[in-house]
Amino acid sequence: MDHLIISGPCSAETEQQVVSTAVKLASFKKIGLYRAGIWKPRTKPGMFEGVGTVGLKWLQNAKRKSGLPFTVEVANAKHVEEALKHETDVVWIGARTTVNPFIVQEIADALKGTNIPVLVKNPVNPDIELWTGAIERFVKAGLLPGMVHRGFSSYRKTEYRNQPMWQIPIEMKRRFPEFSMICDPSHIAGKRNLIQKISQTSLDLHFNGLMIETHPDPDNALSDCEQQLKPDDLLSLLNSLIWRSEKNIDTVPNNELEKLREQINQIDEELLFLMGERMKIVDKIGLFKKENNITILQVERWNEILRRGLDAARSLKLSEEFIKQYFDAVHIESIEHQNKIMNE
Repeated sequence: MDHLIISGPCSAETEQQVVSTAVKLASFKKIGLYRAGIWKPRTKPGMFEGVGTVGLKWLQNAKRKSGLPFTVEVANAKHVEEALKHETDVVWIGARTTVNPFIVQEIADALKGTNIPVLVKNPVNPDIELWTGAIERFVKAGLLPGMVHRGFSSYRKTEYRNQPMWQIPIEMKRRFPEFSMICDPSHIAGKRNLIQKISQTSLDLHFNGLMIETHPDPDNALSDCEQQLKPDDLLSLLNSLIWRSEKNIDTVPNNELEKLREQINQIDEELLFLMGERMKIVDKIGLFKKENNITILQVERWNEILRRGLDAARSLKLSEEFIKQYFDAVHIESIEHQNKIMNE
């Protein structure tokens, strides 16, 4: 699945829209798989929930006229049955489905014995074990799943619709190196102007492809109108991307990259040593709090640490988001250390 581009409308709306978009995309000679949602899980009733099974007939027609294989989202065993009946080439599991192990198992059971590829989007929330569990269920069913990174919900408001949290898909690539990782920049971005940046970042992280939503008239789309690109804009974006290769540097003697990596290894060792020393002091503070009947959480002190960290981040040219995540992790670990002391 290296360098796979999946594209098409968020939702199938009419047969004319589905077919004409597919024909247009096929003319680019860059699209490997056509996508369109026909069953749309929506947050509230009354929202557009897709055209249903009739959309599969439209996609079959689009395939005949464009030559592009197609994929749809399935959210239960009945969807799988209909998709297979209409010769769907690939199915994908949406973020809202991945969170439910019962439904994932139902879909895996329905697909067992077939050789249809299945792509599994990350769950809505940043729970890597849920994502891992979904992958493992399909593997046990005899399938070879791929993964789709579409970002995660977060209480923090940033420029993205869903936070990339790149460390999670990177860890999934480490756990499952044999399976492809596709990025869905449309759902991460939520806005057209951010899709190029997210796409390039994913490629630089050695992702295997992209799933980008495309619509002939995005502003009037029935779903996710702000994140869909016109086909010609998609082509421009794809032409702007740089696809890098992962090279085996071990065969290159005395290369500069290896020297720089060794410097990082040394710095990491120093950081870990200093973190260990920090936690020793945290333990002493925890003992002091226990002996003097003081609560573990000291909000003003925490705010002071965070302020100092953010001030330092600006002078060191580190992102505020990174510093917040770093201090959050350190703070949680510190609280766990002191909580253990309190309960000894």
